[in-house]
Amino acid sequence: MYTIHFKFEQKGLEPVTIENVEAGQSLLEVAMDNNIELHHNCGMVCACSTCHLYLEKGEDLVAELSDKEEDFIDRARNPKLESRLGCQCVLNDGGSGRIEVTIPDQSLIHGE
Repeated sequence: MYTIHFKFEQKGLEPVTIENVEAGQSLLEVAMDNNIELHHNCGMVCACSTCHLYLEKGEDLVAELSDKEEDFIDRARNPKLESRLGCQCVLNDGGSGRIEVTIPDQSLIHGE
C-alpha cells in the first residue's frame, strides 16, 4: 500500500495525505477519487499536458517516464526535472512507500 502526499502551489489549498492506496492506479486517478482537482483534458491517454505535476519523492514507486510522456511534459507550463504527467504515474504492483507530489497552480491555466 502507498501513502501519497499532495501539496499545492495554488495559495489557500492545504496539503492532503491519502493513505492505504492500492497499486495499479495512476496519481491522477488517486487525486480524482479523493476530490483533488487535477486537470485532465485528454481523458488520461497521454495526449496533453494538463495533468502535469511535480513528483518530488517516490519516482521509483511509479512507472518509468516514457518518451511520449516526456514529449508532452515539454509542452507543460513550468516543466522541471521532477515533472511528470499524473495519468502516466501508475503505482507499481507489489510496491509500497510514500510518494510526494506538488500540483502546479492550475488557476493560471486557462484554455489549455
